[in-house]
Amino acid sequence: MKRPLLIIFLVLLIDQAIKIYVKLHFVEGEEYKLTSWFIIHFAENNGMAYSMEFSGKYGKLLLSLFRIAAITGMCWYVKKLVDAKAHKGLITSIAFIIAGALGNVLDSAFYGLIFSDSSYEVAKFLPQGGGYASFLHGKVVDMLYAPIIEGHFPSWFPIWHTEEFVFFRPVCNVSDYSVSIGVILILLFNRKFFPKKIESQPSASYREEVLK
Repeated sequence: MKRPLLIIFLVLLIDQAIKIYVKLHFVEGEEYKLTSWFIIHFAENNGMAYSMEFSGKYGKLLLSLFRIAAITGMCWYVKKLVDAKAHKGLITSIAFIIAGALGNVLDSAFYGLIFSDSSYEVAKFLPQGGGYASFLHGKVVDMLYAPIIEGHFPSWFPIWHTEEFVFFRPVCNVSDYSVSIGVILILLFNRKFFPKKIESQPSASYREEVLK
């Protein structure tokens, strides 16, 4: 279990360190250009990876509870894989997914309790009077924005003709990237991670004996 635990620990350490730094130094919407195609842009969302959301208070709560249940199930699955001596690549991939999911759950669970709101000023840590939201209702902190390609759709392009085009548009975080890495690894090496067992065929002599 050392490898998956180390991966989860390192991803969470990097993810939370960057989120806390951004939360304590940026106002929501503020950005800092590292390069023309890689920007630190502070954004918060109520929902899933890559700024997707479930609307409403109960939607947020259900999403948080679902994440916790999913993480619990994946931790159990990793333990079974380790015990069964499954492919290390598969264990590593799921560890990345667990780390990413857990990183965003920590935001939802605790950031509303320990930080003030970032809408109009830089957030304060453990503010007097409490944080901006209750347990499991905090916002997920995003900051990684990589508009590698920017332009407009050509006039002949259906539906979106002449509209602005940005790739990659969503603002995300290290946890989102961690989940994506895990999923991509599983998709790329699916056959290697889940080899099909070749059933042994009876020998010719055995078949002759059966037919007698």
